[in-house]
Amino acid sequence: MTVTPADIMIQEVAPRDGLQIEAKWVETSEKIRLINSLSAIGFSRIEVSSFVSSAAVPSLRDAAEVFAGIERRPGTIYTALIPNRKGAELALAARADELNFVMSASETHNRANMNMTPGQSLASLAEIVKPAHAGALINATVATAFGCPFEGAQPFERVLDIVKRYLDLDVDGITLADTTGMANPNQVSQLVAEVLLLVPAGKLTLHFHNTRGLGLVNVLAAYDTGARRFDAALGGLGGCPFAPGATGNVCTEDLVNLCHEIGLRTGLDLQRLIDLSFGLPGLVGHEVPGQVAKAGRPLDLHPIPERLRHSG
Repeated sequence: MTVTPADIMIQEVAPRDGLQIEAKWVETSEKIRLINSLSAIGFSRIEVSSFVSSAAVPSLRDAAEVFAGIERRPGTIYTALIPNRKGAELALAARADELNFVMSASETHNRANMNMTPGQSLASLAEIVKPAHAGALINATVATAFGCPFEGAQPFERVLDIVKRYLDLDVDGITLADTTGMANPNQVSQLVAEVLLLVPAGKLTLHFHNTRGLGLVNVLAAYDTGARRFDAALGGLGGCPFAPGATGNVCTEDLVNLCHEIGLRTGLDLQRLIDLSFGLPGLVGHEVPGQVAKAGRPLDLHPIPERLRHSG
């Protein structure tokens, strides 16, 4: 089979970031079925779950069982979010291909999310990288990179300093996360331009939320600046449990539709994504934010009304 090269890499995070905030328990078997369906569509990366305190994020307390049950597609990287050394050990035991370490640029949010100062988080990452590299890749995320709901805007210098510290620890990839959807396109273009001076485009991921309706605009701003890897969640699911007002991620099928409409290749089948998204309300117990699944693709035309067929 000939694989069409992608102009933009879309990485799926619904099984982790999408489900972590859901009040309704999603059965382990259903999580596995969702991940297997996403694998079959051909995502290069899928964030499967997180190894965090089950008291803090009870919706993902079955992370090990989910990793054990999924069918692993050759060419797909299966990622686990980790906050500390214990999480890394559990993720490695579950055979995660990549560990996604997270700390916040904001000290207040890092204390709320990780119960550590940023300095303590960096010290924890330093303990993780070398043993983890024996069996997995390490991605390091800067959460609240574009703003914190407690502290407001984060200075670019602080974000860049964290990125440099990550690189000094020999991580394999960097993610800039707009944890509560506070970013705007001008800010995105400026920060991404600075970070791309430090990180090759192939190793930089942008993670946007659509809290204030700017998710897709921010993706385009980052793409036009040179970024090529983006997280998204099927149906627009998601949100951070430790950030007031947080809502869903950029919607995968909406982003794929946008890319295809403007001529960017994603390597993903939009109709298959829409079909899979149709099942999400039954899975989580409520409607989901995604628009394309509701409206259909732009050229999914409707029958001409009968009264117009015979007029004139």
